[in-house]
This record gives sequence, C-alpha cells and structure tokens, in this order.
Amino acid sequence: MRKILGAMRRAINDYSMIKDGDRIVVGVSGGKDSMLLFYALTLYKAFSPQKFELFGVHIDMGFERVDMAEMIAMQEFFAKHNTELIIEKTNIAEIIFDIRKESSPCSLCSKMRRGALCTKANELNANKIALAHHADDVLETMLMSFIYEGRLSVFAPQSYMDRTDVTVIRPFVYVEEGDIRGAVKRNELPILFNPCPVDKHTKREYMKKLVAKICEDVPFAKDRMISALEHPERYNLWQKPDSYK
Repeated sequence: MRKILGAMRRAINDYSMIKDGDRIVVGVSGGKDSMLLFYALTLYKAFSPQKFELFGVHIDMGFERVDMAEMIAMQEFFAKHNTELIIEKTNIAEIIFDIRKESSPCSLCSKMRRGALCTKANELNANKIALAHHADDVLETMLMSFIYEGRLSVFAPQSYMDRTDVTVIRPFVYVEEGDIRGAVKRNELPILFNPCPVDKHTKREYMKKLVAKICEDVPFAKDRMISALEHPERYNLWQKPDSYK
C-alpha cells in the first residue's frame, strides 16, 4: 500500500483536498477502485495532519442481480474499520433502462448517482465527496472528450458544486489502475459484482483497450499523455483570428 498511499498523499497535498474538520462521504460502488479508496483513506487518516471524518455511501440503483453475500461482506469490511456503510436505495436503473430506455446510459447514470450522493452528503452534513477516479480514468475521459465531443476536457482533481455546497475530491488521480488491481488483490478487499447490463460494453471500455494497444507500441505513452494535463504549454492550440469569426 506504500505506493498507493504515496500517490494519494501527493494528490491530496497538491490540490489541498482535505482540511481539518472535513466530513467526507466516500462514494462506494463496490468495485475495486472505490473499495481501495475507502481503505486507503482509513490508513491515511491515521497519520494525516488533518483531522477528518469518513462516511461510506453506496447508491443502490435497484438492479435485481445483486449478490447479497458480496454485499454483506462489503458491509462487514466497513464495520471492521469502524465505519458504517450507508446504502441509499434508488430506482435509477428503472428510470434509465425501463422508462427512458437509454441507448447510451452512462452519462445520465453518472449524473443521477452523483445527485443521490450529494443529497446524502447534505443529510449527513458532509462537505466533501471522495470519488475513486484514477489516472487511467483521467486519460480515458480526455480521449473520449477529444474523439467523441471534439474538445479537450477532463474532470478536475477537485471541484466545488455550488448547488449542493459540496466539494468533490478525487484522491486517486495520480494512482494507476494496475497498482489498484494489485493492491486490492494483496489486501483481499471484498468486491461487489457490477450488475449493470452495459458493463464492459461502453465507450470508456473501448478507450481502455485503445490505450492498452497504444502502450504496446509506445510503452511510455500513458505517462506522456497524462503529464500533458499539467504541461506549461498545454494551451498551445489554435485560435481563429477575429476576421474568421
């Protein structure tokens, strides 16, 4: 866990993500990323110069194919670390797949789950939500925006949401997915199977495979593309002269 904690601490310090007195909701999907984020934050809390509280919140989307044994194991893991895992039941799955019949559901699903998390954070008087987006997510999001939307855009390590007065932090933005996978296995963290019918069949999954293919030919490509986000010349893009407007 030393490498994970080192990268996480660097992100927290670089972007001043955590301050004394923070009440932080960890968004727990049950996947490897969010489970490791919670575990890493509990370890970080023991030596952190800032004193803060943690809450685990799982947004139950209403899927029927949820393994209850896995759910119980996840709850027991949180209890072991003196944190209650709050399960917030919703009908997000019904709205997206049965009512709206979304063909590309990921964007709407993300917004609805984020809204449910913010609502719960307000109820808990929490001022921050920690999400487990990692370095590979950053790169994949940037490529999706570039290829599918025709713009260069990516989520921020920290962002304030004025509608709900909650700040979203992403302590894993310097952590690579391969390191997460290894840490989860070594620490035997419980994982909840993702029952979403489009899991592994999304644009993000295509980007993941595309990046893997690029890195086969250019092993350092991932590091270079991620470092471009902080490069001092990142704004060296075209801008049409006024006469062309």
